[in-house]
Amino acid sequence: MNFKMLLESWKYPSILLFGIGVANIGAWIYLIALNLILLDMTGSPLAVAALYILKPLATLFTNVWSGSMIDRLNKRNLMVFLDIFRAVFIAVLPSLSSIWSIYAIVFVINMATSMFEPTSMTYITKLIPPEQRKRFNSLRSLIDSGGFLIGPAIAGVLFIVGTPTLAIYINALALFLSGLVTMVMPNLEKETIVDAEDSKLSLDLLKKDWNVVWGFSRKYSYIMLIIFLFSCVMVMTAAVDSLEAAFSKEVLSLSNSKYGFLVSIAGAGFVVGAIVNTLLVKKLTTALLIGVGSLFVSIGYIIYAFSNGFYLASAGVCILSFALAFANTGFHTFYQNNIPVEVMGRIGSVYGLIEAALVIIVTTFFGIAAHLISIQFVVIFGTLIMMGITVILLAFNLQPSKSRFYSSSTTETAGF
Repeated sequence: MNFKMLLESWKYPSILLFGIGVANIGAWIYLIALNLILLDMTGSPLAVAALYILKPLATLFTNVWSGSMIDRLNKRNLMVFLDIFRAVFIAVLPSLSSIWSIYAIVFVINMATSMFEPTSMTYITKLIPPEQRKRFNSLRSLIDSGGFLIGPAIAGVLFIVGTPTLAIYINALALFLSGLVTMVMPNLEKETIVDAEDSKLSLDLLKKDWNVVWGFSRKYSYIMLIIFLFSCVMVMTAAVDSLEAAFSKEVLSLSNSKYGFLVSIAGAGFVVGAIVNTLLVKKLTTALLIGVGSLFVSIGYIIYAFSNGFYLASAGVCILSFALAFANTGFHTFYQNNIPVEVMGRIGSVYGLIEAALVIIVTTFFGIAAHLISIQFVVIFGTLIMMGITVILLAFNLQPSKSRFYSSSTTETAGF
């Protein structure tokens, strides 16, 4: 492939990555600014913590029905609408004086985000040819890691020169810009004719669509097992992360500045991992990226859980964040290569619903157990469970008989 053809083939993926990057940086600015606004309004850390419960709750409420709409609507147009919809509602937040009205608006924003994620995954899968997906996903991990560092840094500068309210408006602008960028992307479903009767949301339609997901899951049980196991790893990371601040302060006895530095080390590890991943991605199989990447994520968490001071904890978070870029790239590539685009919205929504429910249940259980027993015991227990899941995941990933599911060519699920 000559240079001109290479530029042409990456024209739209590059534009899409730019839009994702802008939205991702804006999301970090929004998150930090909203935390500060709520803390200033209430003075209660519990009021801030409630924000983190709203996201999985919104997913539970939305994903029951959203997959049926996503698979039947124009993906590009839906992404543009959801970006602008979120931008408008975020811009409304600074004008609200009631904490409950803020929660209500944030809940609606999170509903739109829950719809956006499976919609964008479907659109990306349609846009990016199979042979480019692993590279695209590695670059996306790099952009996500950049957002992890750049977003809070920009937020800090905005707080110096302005207020958290200004930061909220900046994020609204970022999402609006992301929507405009998406508008110039190809309309891949321009010729698709939607049957109005078939797309009318009803209990019968939802039942029919859930049966489609169930039928696919039974027919391709290996694919869904890998997706479920990886989701369980992400559930465990969310549950352990919910105790991270308390563990660092109470068990490791870290000062605020040292805890902040620990978080920065995690961000740096993610960035370095994403860069190395981008350089090596062509030489690593998708199976290794998922299996070995996830295993090293759990190893990093175990080192962190068993640490007794700052330096060992730093090594743990550096390893886990470094490996996370590899695991995410492998999983997204596996998902895109094995889930048919015509049912991707429904499958992504249903399994996202299950993951959100597990996050709420496991995080709540861990929080109660940490209060009744000890934070250290619960964190160690959680990381050991995570290790067990990743060992099982690796064993399934490396089965020679399943290698066809990890190739970049179209799999047997095409046309399901």
